[in-house]
Amino acid sequence: MRYTFSALSLMAIILTIVGPGDALAAAEVGQPAPALVVEELNGQTFDLSALRGKVVVINFWATWCQPCRREMPALDAFYRQYHGQGLEMIGLSADRPHERSGVGKVMQSFSYPAAMLDDVKADDFGDPNELPVTFIIDANGVVRAKFTPDQTLATEKSLSVAIPLLPGKPAAQKSPLQSSTVSP
Repeated sequence: MRYTFSALSLMAIILTIVGPGDALAAAEVGQPAPALVVEELNGQTFDLSALRGKVVVINFWATWCQPCRREMPALDAFYRQYHGQGLEMIGLSADRPHERSGVGKVMQSFSYPAAMLDDVKADDFGDPNELPVTFIIDANGVVRAKFTPDQTLATEKSLSVAIPLLPGKPAAQKSPLQSSTVSP
């Protein structure tokens, strides 16, 4: 038996299998960053689209995730060093809403802002399939790097790909980020 599908029917099959959110919620290296608006733990609003002109690091994590907890000091050190030079960062906790106080306690040790995934108002990144996942978005709103546990965790060294992207850095220093993920 031979099956033929139109592009429209094929898309319908894909959406049925993976769901509409998963099919449309891809943050791919080299592509414009998806929308992200969330209320931070401190009550302020993080809106990725309002941060054009800055380099942004988005880290999906959870309190129970040991690799997440291991990379948080490096994320914090990087944020402290480069925040004054045009770097913004947010940690998005995948913990359940009733674990909010535990997330707040963990974040007391760090200087970068955090939010709960359940507080997201607009999220075209979608729910992460694995943790931790970290994205670097350049000043033009383009995803330039993605760190995943099976490729590379966020370390001060791996995050250094963002340094040449910071405003005011000479173009000659900008790193050619060609791959879909950054390897060590």
